[in-house]
Amino acid sequence: MPSLHWIGKEKIINHHADVPFRTLKHTYGFDNGQQYPNETHSGNKIIHGDNLEALKSLLPEYEGKIKCIYIDPPYNTGNENWVYNDNVNDPKILKWLGQVVGKESEDLSRHDKWLCMMYPRLKLLHKLLSDDGAIFISIDDNELYNLKLVCDEIFGANNYYTQIIVQSNVRGHTYRQIAKTHENILVYTKSDQTEFNEIPKDPENSDLNLQDNISKFNIRELRNRNPKFGRFNRPNLFYPFYVCSDIVDKNGHFPVSLQQSEKYNIEVFPKNSSNIDSCWRWGSLLADKNISEDTLSSNLIAKPVRTGGFNIYEKYRKDTVKAKSILFNTSFITERGTVEIGELGLSIFEFPKPLSLISLVILLSSSDDDIILDSFAGSGTTAHAVLNLNEQDGGNRKFILIEMEDYADTITAERVKRVINGYADKQPINGSFDFYELDMPLFNEDGNLNEAIEVEKIRQYVFYTETKQGIAIHTHNDNRYFLGKHNDTAYYFYYEKDKITTLDFNFLASIKVKAGLYIIYADNCLLSKDFLSKNHLIFKKIPRDITKF
Repeated sequence: MPSLHWIGKEKIINHHADVPFRTLKHTYGFDNGQQYPNETHSGNKIIHGDNLEALKSLLPEYEGKIKCIYIDPPYNTGNENWVYNDNVNDPKILKWLGQVVGKESEDLSRHDKWLCMMYPRLKLLHKLLSDDGAIFISIDDNELYNLKLVCDEIFGANNYYTQIIVQSNVRGHTYRQIAKTHENILVYTKSDQTEFNEIPKDPENSDLNLQDNISKFNIRELRNRNPKFGRFNRPNLFYPFYVCSDIVDKNGHFPVSLQQSEKYNIEVFPKNSSNIDSCWRWGSLLADKNISEDTLSSNLIAKPVRTGGFNIYEKYRKDTVKAKSILFNTSFITERGTVEIGELGLSIFEFPKPLSLISLVILLSSSDDDIILDSFAGSGTTAHAVLNLNEQDGGNRKFILIEMEDYADTITAERVKRVINGYADKQPINGSFDFYELDMPLFNEDGNLNEAIEVEKIRQYVFYTETKQGIAIHTHNDNRYFLGKHNDTAYYFYYEKDKITTLDFNFLASIKVKAGLYIIYADNCLLSKDFLSKNHLIFKKIPRDITKF
């Protein structure tokens, strides 16, 4: 498979593993339109901090659990006038490059810098994505082809799904001879388990000419829609229909069957008919042998024609359709996002992504109880879209936003507050979230545990490194050092900030849980190796044996 090389790649290809694990510090919760010091536990999070470190901080709770990721990273146009510095010359990024890539970073082109910045972030996003999830990345031509090769490497070329073209500016972005009017969204999955949804159909764009007034169905004529392939060239696609002329509903519809009988006795367009256009069609559900005759009959109707015969129509739901790979609806133009920001009273972003575009991404790739992640949150459109969709369909989607800039609270979170409280002519909607700052690293520079970190956060980290699971709430009676049980293994973290802990017979006597194997962390151990082995015990020394990922 072709791969992309750039200056500094060898230094950052595994850098995501070296990023120090930092915990999250809760700043405030927002619920019922008010700000509180306590956590709401709503599952909605806005995190202020470097998205590389913030993404890593999410791993213990969210690895493999994010169904939909949308990111709108810097396009690397070289424009240094935007609030989000698009030239990747932000002092924070340059400092990071100097620390990770070293002196080579002084010679990097802006493309090298951009790739060094994006690669480890994409690696962590891949870890967070669920096996049936999808990631959507907005990008323009400056880095589109570099990004495609990098994503092929990280997500796998087989998991490239599509490229969506979005008309973002009808007039064009430049005054050159060819005005660029579009941007792109690259779509990748993590595996072949991903199934995309259809999207709500716009009734104004319907090409259907008949409407079922009884149920939520449209009616489409069942016919060959490519008549140059006559039925006599494809005899396996010919399906005879039989109509019962004795039963008719108030709309003039007659029942249809595939089987001829005394009741269904009128054959429509028999094989010797000269009309070859109305007997079959490509991809007909009639070819599905798993559909019962009863289902078939209830899904077909006949309408009389002037000549005394019948035409056959198929009922089908009109609610959703497949999304197109080219989006040129005016609601997707970036100026639409500017109007929305103006309505919110927030004008710092010149071209924020429009609400309809992010809503489409979420509808395509998630259900109403999934988690949506945006690690380049900007103005907070993703959270706005999640709250709107939940309000519309009663869903329980959760959002996680990460923003490194200082406006994470004053713009990103502020937008979410105004959406919840109502703005302009929009009514308040249900919603809450918690705001976090990145906290201290879990380990000091000498490799020891940072004793300023809450013990519970250390426990969560240790259990995650062992099981890739989050700690559950336990109601059984065991000692307070018990972490949890997973795959018939019980885990204990025997740790105290102000004293040395020792695994001995007294500690073993306090264990209540029955398991096939016991893994116990402590500072010291007085039990012999033979005793540990015979009793299915594994001792791990704090902090030496705590995995640093």
